[in-house]
Amino acid sequence: MSDISTVWNPAQGYGDFSIAGTQLQSGNDLQTAIFISLFSDRMANPDDVIPDGAGDPRGWWGDLGQDFPIGSRLWLLDRSKLTQSVANQARDYIQEALQWLIDDEVVASFDITTQIINSITLGAQIVAHKQDGTTVAIKFSWAWKNMNQPAPAPAAPQLDTNFILDVSILP
Repeated sequence: MSDISTVWNPAQGYGDFSIAGTQLQSGNDLQTAIFISLFSDRMANPDDVIPDGAGDPRGWWGDLGQDFPIGSRLWLLDRSKLTQSVANQARDYIQEALQWLIDDEVVASFDITTQIINSITLGAQIVAHKQDGTTVAIKFSWAWKNMNQPAPAPAAPQLDTNFILDVSILP
């Protein structure tokens, strides 16, 4: 049985379920697992600096006391200036978030590269090497617009327009 597919909506900057006819679309299990692993907020470690200074470590309450929490700490880079150090930290956070897929033998390994594409865009490519020898490549790019400036407090909940993500699945 396949999982419900999560697809990325780059125009809105979020992942969502997809409908096929009257049913939730299923399949693309590895892609869905990668999306959930990267774009769910993992709880910050006790020594992490929270970007907005509020002290909220985020994460999912179900991860308390668990050895393998869900999500990534990419959100901790939210207000960082885009530097090579930040690109390297993003790569480390991606590896940390996806490690469970290796541990559970869903994939044999990942090749993860990050690069600064221009002054406001961080790129990441993830190549998953499956157990059967096939590969799946996913390419991400984040628009780093005003990421190093404090954001004004929103009057109502809204999308963080400073953190824009474009996702493409490579053949």
